[in-house]
Amino acid sequence: MKNIWILAADEGTELNGAPAQDITATESTTTAPDGNQVETAPVEPKKQGYGSLILLGVMFVFIYMMMFRGPKKKQQQHSKMVQALQKNDRVKTIGGIIGTIIEVKDDVIILKIDESNNTKIKVTIGAISGKISQE
Repeated sequence: MKNIWILAADEGTELNGAPAQDITATESTTTAPDGNQVETAPVEPKKQGYGSLILLGVMFVFIYMMMFRGPKKKQQQHSKMVQALQKNDRVKTIGGIIGTIIEVKDDVIILKIDESNNTKIKVTIGAISGKISQE
């Protein structure tokens, strides 16, 4: 049992102190049970196709869709919702405050929070999380 099997070796890798040789086409020899060596046909190295490149491209598209497209779509929906806000709409802020819109300015919305005390606050457009239905 003096046969040594090399499963994989990079170019330039040294094995047992000797530099690796370029393996393009080799002939393999095996030892038969009776002790005679038998030569087999030349073995060609396996060539890789474009499968890994296609897989890498698919992964890049998937990562793009997950990381960039999702938040951008959500931001567009939020800006459409904010542009559609009008006086007397009930909204909820990101802090959990629920109020009725009294006035909409360029980047500030004035909310009426309490009917009995006539309490009003100013919030930025980015602080509105959503519109509450009028049910």
